Amino acid sequence: MRTVVIGGTGHIGTYLVPALVRLGHQVTVLSRGERTPYHSDGTWRNVTFLQVDRAAEDADGTFGSRIVGLEPDIVVDLICFTEDSARQLVEALEGKVQHLLHCGTVWVHGPSMVVPTREDVPRRPFGDYGIQKAAIEEYLLTKARRDQFPVTIVHPGHICGPGWTPVNPAGNFNLDVYQRFAKGADVQIPNLGLETLNPVHADDVAGVFLAAIASRATAIGESFHAVASDAVTLRGYAEAVADRFGYDAQLDFVPIDRLREQLSEQDGQATWDHVLHSPNCSMAKAERMLGFRPRYSAVEAAMAGIDWLVENGKIT
Repeated sequence: MRTVVIGGTGHIGTYLVPALVRLGHQVTVLSRGERTPYHSDGTWRNVTFLQVDRAAEDADGTFGSRIVGLEPDIVVDLICFTEDSARQLVEALEGKVQHLLHCGTVWVHGPSMVVPTREDVPRRPFGDYGIQKAAIEEYLLTKARRDQFPVTIVHPGHICGPGWTPVNPAGNFNLDVYQRFAKGADVQIPNLGLETLNPVHADDVAGVFLAAIASRATAIGESFHAVASDAVTLRGYAEAVADRFGYDAQLDFVPIDRLREQLSEQDGQATWDHVLHSPNCSMAKAERMLGFRPRYSAVEAAMAGIDWLVENGKIT
């Protein structure tokens, strides 16, 4: 199978691309060329790389034709963020591809209402990212229902793994939070720490894509979550991180509005987004229809990233 992975050198592609090669796919990876995969793997020698500025090619209307020119059987789109971008790709691929897999986000749900959240609940997204991703999903699933376009959507949670910083128990990405845990110092977390995060190891996200490819007939026209089999509260996560460094968690519970005032604009916005979403998504559909079960729990997924930070001297 000729498989094109758009944005294949990032979190998900680091695991997905080598797995595809090992399964016998002829893989072409398109990226801006600004980073390399997080892990070296001999399989990457068998991958064809193309350096592409998707935003620029979307702007001049040539990106879709570029993908068609590669004559793919399968296209995995990991970096589509607007409905217009998705539309251009679909219109170019219509009738010319066996399977398009799009990377969405659990942010399409907006705030959790009934948990665990299933894929079929009404969408209530907020914020530009969630709203755009929800619009893409609606467009793609409409194409699948109305025109039998062969598309599957995978919605990851908070992607974790070696090579980058996972969201911390305060709901942002500031390394100082982990550093304070490492010293046994007090850490401020929002409210009573009962809001939830839905971490997922990037290897498990790749696993959902692979399961959807293997179960193409079942997966087409469907959306699937890609999260750990459990969610974790901020408080539970904080206690697990403190224990990782050999301390009891010393937690200060601060109302979210007041905490946000004390944080930088970037950290405050991230904390606000994570607290307001409080995702807790179900993996039952992926297990039932694709036979996929995550390998990593929520805490195990986050710890994979935290351990990497320690091993590489980013937390001392």
